[in-house]
Amino acid sequence: MTTLEQKSKLLSRWLRHRPDAIGLELDKRGWVDVAELLLKSADAGVVLTQDELMQIVVENDKQRFSLSEDQMRIRAAQGHSVDVDLKLPVKTPPPVLFHGTVQKFIASIRRQGLLPGTRRDVHLSATKQTAAEVGARRGTAVVLTVETYPLLHDGYQFRCAENGVWLIPDVPPKYLRFPDK
Repeated sequence: MTTLEQKSKLLSRWLRHRPDAIGLELDKRGWVDVAELLLKSADAGVVLTQDELMQIVVENDKQRFSLSEDQMRIRAAQGHSVDVDLKLPVKTPPPVLFHGTVQKFIASIRRQGLLPGTRRDVHLSATKQTAAEVGARRGTAVVLTVETYPLLHDGYQFRCAENGVWLIPDVPPKYLRFPDK
């Protein structure tokens, strides 16, 4: 039996990284028809009801999913590794944002800055607490502070996903503040 949490993780995988795993095709904005998603999920052996899907969308603590106004389409709010354009507007961020990571990545980040890896953008948080929670998923969290005004001054653009995650293509090391040891 697949729990609601497991179904939520599968939805993240399908809508962010591997729609092909169940034969889905996302449109260029990342949307897929809810009815098609439910059908393809069942065909893949994961029975997901409309009610369960709505519960996952509403109750997901990170608000990872967005429904269209008519609730006929769904997409991941951010975090894609597949080629989609969410058409998020450019937005001015607060003076500082935060990024949660773990110690093993700090040396690389000091050299290269924050890079998106397999995703399309670097994810930043508006609060230290959220960044710490993100970092803690991989071990003991290290929270980096991102100076946003110098980035803006140098031509970088920020976007904010519907769930409050700030997105930027990369953050060079000179814009980062590392915690004292």
